[in-house]
Amino acid sequence: ACVCEKNKRVTDCRTDGSGRCVCQAIGSGVTVDCSTLTSKCLLMKAEVMGSKSGRREKPKDAFEDTDGLYDPECENTGAFKAKQCNGTTCWCVNTAGVRRTDKHDSDLKCNQLVRTMWIIIEMKHAERNAPLNAESLKKFFTDTITSRYQLDGRYIASVLYENPYITIDLKQNASQKLAGDVDIADVAYYFEKDVKGQSIFHNNAGINVSIDNEPVKLESTVVYYVDEVAPEFSMKSLTAGVIAVIVVVVVAIVAAIVVLVLTRRRKGKYVKAEV
Repeated sequence: ACVCEKNKRVTDCRTDGSGRCVCQAIGSGVTVDCSTLTSKCLLMKAEVMGSKSGRREKPKDAFEDTDGLYDPECENTGAFKAKQCNGTTCWCVNTAGVRRTDKHDSDLKCNQLVRTMWIIIEMKHAERNAPLNAESLKKFFTDTITSRYQLDGRYIASVLYENPYITIDLKQNASQKLAGDVDIADVAYYFEKDVKGQSIFHNNAGINVSIDNEPVKLESTVVYYVDEVAPEFSMKSLTAGVIAVIVVVVVAIVAAIVVLVLTRRRKGKYVKAEV
């Protein structure tokens, strides 16, 4: 038996012939290598099973994960299947497992698993008397991501500080990713869990953000996804609240036009003109 330091959502751990610790992912039974990060798809599936016994201008195609946790279908490699379903309702996802189309019936076709090539992690720290040192902040997050999550530094495009916002850009397209490289979607998932105090690592210790030996409290974290192909959302994906607001605004405009026309007509009846 051995301990899977990088994933606590496993069972049946053992040491293989090369001395590595390998385990079975909970919920899927897929064998995972504990010397590297586990794929996000397998982590989500394990979390669902456990719950049964969730600045600067953004790129125009960047979108959030508004669906939260669901029970995903995973390939044997740990990758998400392009088509995900909940009963008879189905949708297409990207390599980060985030929905990129409207929800349809089971006849929906998802021809390919579209790659998420750019992930934007935006954090906001608590109010401070003085801003943080931008260079120290950049070094902290760069060192943390490369050492804790084993991501090659060349995939960290930037670490930007716009008080009180901290933005980390991870970029990795299909041609750049080499065999053995961890995926930026998996890194972002581990990172988000860490900063929210829900660490996936066995020791359950998240990230203690400390810049120049001073603790920094993070108030919120939002992750945005940019795919190699733009998402395919339509007006149908708008929430009922947004649609209601749009309808009210349109009705108000129409009513204003009607009142204006009637008012002008009424005035016109009393205007006398000399020949």
